[in-house]
Amino acid sequence: MTDTRSAPAPTPASPVEELIEAPLSLRERKKLKTRQALRREAFRLFAEQGYENTTVDQIAAAAEVSPSTFFRYFATKEDLVLTDEYDPVMISALMARPADEPLLVSGRTVLVGLLRRIVERDRDELLVRMRLALAVPALRARMTESSAQPKQMILDVMTERAGLDAPTLEMRITAAAFTAALVETALYWAEQDGREDIADLLDHALEVLGNGLAA
Repeated sequence: MTDTRSAPAPTPASPVEELIEAPLSLRERKKLKTRQALRREAFRLFAEQGYENTTVDQIAAAAEVSPSTFFRYFATKEDLVLTDEYDPVMISALMARPADEPLLVSGRTVLVGLLRRIVERDRDELLVRMRLALAVPALRARMTESSAQPKQMILDVMTERAGLDAPTLEMRITAAAFTAALVETALYWAEQDGREDIADLLDHALEVLGNGLAA
């Protein structure tokens, strides 16, 4: 006998999931494949001979590309460790949140969900990257220096959502604190050797931040 009961409706994907799962063009897939190959070979070489003893030329050769190709994807060896492909997803998801929603609410909703997806896909790589950031002084310095970029991206989102030409002082303070929470959570997670759930840690960090900031 045919079962005439209706199947349950599928759970709708979140905006973050939709953005992550969006199909890539052939060109984008090739670029992503090259970035992944460079990272994979770099991490292998770092483990075998140390970060400082590994050159860009060696990484490029192992990935079977030229050094000039390496620099089309990463400005420096440090950036290979510290950057990823998720910034556009984060910005798009933040812009899709209600314009009058406080950044800390939007950010907590978007970033905790995004981080859970990243951990599902790339937990081991993320932990390797953060361990390197802890262990290598040049990476720690670059991490501090490059934190201005995500802070500016978040500030741009806040300014655009508010319909302003320039950010207010309160927005600048909020963006700076928000970015610092992201960085410190990632480093703390690596210091704990990844034993805790990094998404839960970030959720807690942003809750703490929200209790002290009204922006």
